[in-house]
Amino acid sequence: MNRVFLIVLDSVGIGALPDAHKYGDEGSNTLGNTAKAVGGMNLPNMDRLGLNRVLAYKGGSNPEVIGQYGRMAEASAGKDTTTGHWEMMGIILEKAFPTYPDGFPTEILEAFEKAIGTKTLGNKAASGTVIIDELGEEHMKTGYPIVYTSADSVFQIAAHEEIIPIERLYEMCEIARDILVGDHAVGRVIARPFEGEPGAFKRTTKRHDYSLKPIESTVLDRLKEKGINTFGIGKIYDIFAGEGISKSFSSGSNAEGMEVMGNLIQDKGWQGLAFVNLVDFDMLYGHRNNPEGYAKALEEFDQWLGTIIPEVSEEELLIITADHGCDPTTESTDHSREYVPLLVYQKGMEAKNLGTRETFSDIGATIANIFKIEGPNKGKSFLS
Repeated sequence: MNRVFLIVLDSVGIGALPDAHKYGDEGSNTLGNTAKAVGGMNLPNMDRLGLNRVLAYKGGSNPEVIGQYGRMAEASAGKDTTTGHWEMMGIILEKAFPTYPDGFPTEILEAFEKAIGTKTLGNKAASGTVIIDELGEEHMKTGYPIVYTSADSVFQIAAHEEIIPIERLYEMCEIARDILVGDHAVGRVIARPFEGEPGAFKRTTKRHDYSLKPIESTVLDRLKEKGINTFGIGKIYDIFAGEGISKSFSSGSNAEGMEVMGNLIQDKGWQGLAFVNLVDFDMLYGHRNNPEGYAKALEEFDQWLGTIIPEVSEEELLIITADHGCDPTTESTDHSREYVPLLVYQKGMEAKNLGTRETFSDIGATIANIFKIEGPNKGKSFLS
């Protein structure tokens, strides 16, 4: 094999992990509960790869399986985007990134306000859409940026694009990233621009994430060092702070991410890894407790997958997984601590149950095995 296509369905978890109670996530099952809530989903192409063998969800079909399938447990502490993606590439975190359910401490906020030369609004855990409805009008009157967080390890800054220009918002995020180090090293600082008028605010597509640099060398780094292409699509570049990515492709939606990945699969003129995060499941539907939208997005992905499976050759490997859960049917609007699916396809491969993997790092170990590089020695290849 000389090409790997790794697709992360952002937040498509498939059932609570044994330690989910420590995170307040007992009973979470993003895909299963979503299917139940909408009366069943039609995902025939993922079922062909074994999805319904991993999770018997409502509406699932039982076709002949042409791929390999299983589920993965997260070995790292946490349930956020950065932790999940880093673990796939060989970093297992023993300590979760810091979170701030009661807002950021005085010393952090004062340092930030001093550095940007203005006061701030908010400083609490909140839904991004709710907080701009709550504080957007005051923000427009005062010019103060809105600072907020969530159950995840994030420092988010929301600003109306006509009040704080986008480049200034990005500058504020860079300032915050420099401040949030040591014990306060959050996983991500996120720019959250919005537009519109009071009562009708909406977030724009100019979001930008400022992640910590990976604390160890990853499979991406090892591939790039060997001159092997590592293409990051969507927020992959941001999640790894650009480390180990040889080329980045922008994507603001599932549709855009699928289009870029589809083009790369059809373009036979390169070798290496193409790594995409499809963000809509999490951003538009999981965090907004919208199971109907979530189910529709899954069915749209499955339809696209049906056009992609015939394009994957004997020399290529397709991997589909997720980074955490975000069950839209629970009271919480935050990520959930869940198993994630592992669906693998190569033309002509033997159908096989890969079982429950102990860590997401089995993906990185498999990629290292394929390209014959020395990986971070985390995880076990599911092809060996």
